[in-house]
Amino acid sequence: MRSGVGAVTGKLRDLVVGAGFLAFAARQRLRTGRWRSDARTRNGKVGELRRRAPGPRILVHGVSVGETNALVPLVEALADSGAVPDVVVSASTTTGFERARHLHRDSREVVRFPLDLTWMVKRFLDAVRPDAVVLAELELWPTFMAACARRNVPVCVVNGRISARSFRGYRAWRPLVRPMFTRLALVVAQTDVYRERFVELGVPAPRAVVGGSLKWDAARQEPDPVAADALASALGIDPGRPLIVAGSTGPGEEAALIRDLPGGCQLLLAPRSPERWDEVAALVPGMRRRSKVPVPAPAADGPQSTPVPSVFLLDTIGELATAYLLADAVFVGRSLAPMGGSNPLEPVAAGKPTVIGPHHEHFQDIVATLGADGALAVSAEPMRVLAGWIDNAAARRAVVRAGRRALSAHGGVSARTAEGVLGILAA
Repeated sequence: MRSGVGAVTGKLRDLVVGAGFLAFAARQRLRTGRWRSDARTRNGKVGELRRRAPGPRILVHGVSVGETNALVPLVEALADSGAVPDVVVSASTTTGFERARHLHRDSREVVRFPLDLTWMVKRFLDAVRPDAVVLAELELWPTFMAACARRNVPVCVVNGRISARSFRGYRAWRPLVRPMFTRLALVVAQTDVYRERFVELGVPAPRAVVGGSLKWDAARQEPDPVAADALASALGIDPGRPLIVAGSTGPGEEAALIRDLPGGCQLLLAPRSPERWDEVAALVPGMRRRSKVPVPAPAADGPQSTPVPSVFLLDTIGELATAYLLADAVFVGRSLAPMGGSNPLEPVAAGKPTVIGPHHEHFQDIVATLGADGALAVSAEPMRVLAGWIDNAAARRAVVRAGRRALSAHGGVSARTAEGVLGILAA
């Protein structure tokens, strides 16, 4: 009798938590206009997924482009282990899904992660049939977690991170969300602080370990210099003038960077959100856009009725790492105001002197490590720092050398994380 009451109570708790999560998600999607698109593409219908080989199948999930990129070395480590012949990759956002399809192409199946509605989750799990699930950072949904528990499918969190704000929110609902955290078979957290937060929310301490950030390994992927040359040619970037690349920028930053652009320099803007591309393009009349047919630059020895532009817009997905190869120096965006910051490791790995703003909460530990090693600058006046580097080749080289040393010292996270995941699968 008592166990029956407990089961009913557990189901009611899952329903309450699920309703709360869905209400929040619905508000966000209605506000951003994503609900209509998500309802069509995240309904759990993923088609027939063929098995690549006999044996276990792992679903590896990241929300958007950043998580998708970070997971690549882990996916490859799992696939190369020989213990997991079949890895399926999923993403939530449209941009993340398109990026995953580009990265994995014909090597593995890529699907859209469902909305957290019972029938959509059931349809999705019936099609994918995973033997284990790997979630990046903190992508926990109560209906999905409960469905995996009923099917005895272990769920792991890798690259685990709980921000102070998210932790306060979860802690306020701890009696309701605790079962969701308790169900996790493994958490590989980025830092000790994040591990402690997972444990306080319900993850059994023996199942939570510290593994570092997968982004250290993901940054090592080699962009294609031929593609970089093609990008520069398409945009009409002048190879004889210094180029500053501003990656993953947020509202207000582009206008400030254009205003403070050092004389003689070019600026390539890469806003994080596609919804803002038109808004950013309007900041400079005639700004050249990667997605548009470029206007040919005037010949050097002919009449120049049209001025050569100084500001360009990268309004495509998946080319930022390529753009970094063109840079003389880099600013990493969403960091001049409280937006959490963006990943500084890609430009550092590309061998570029890099500056980030003072608001980088989502990458606090990475920024602190790079800064302590002299591999990154933090400044509320990024153009002043970048101008100094452009004028001082020795200073640029020193920052770049420090970045290489830092990357070498902090690699190997994906291999260690893969070992933990495989241990859960074998248990």
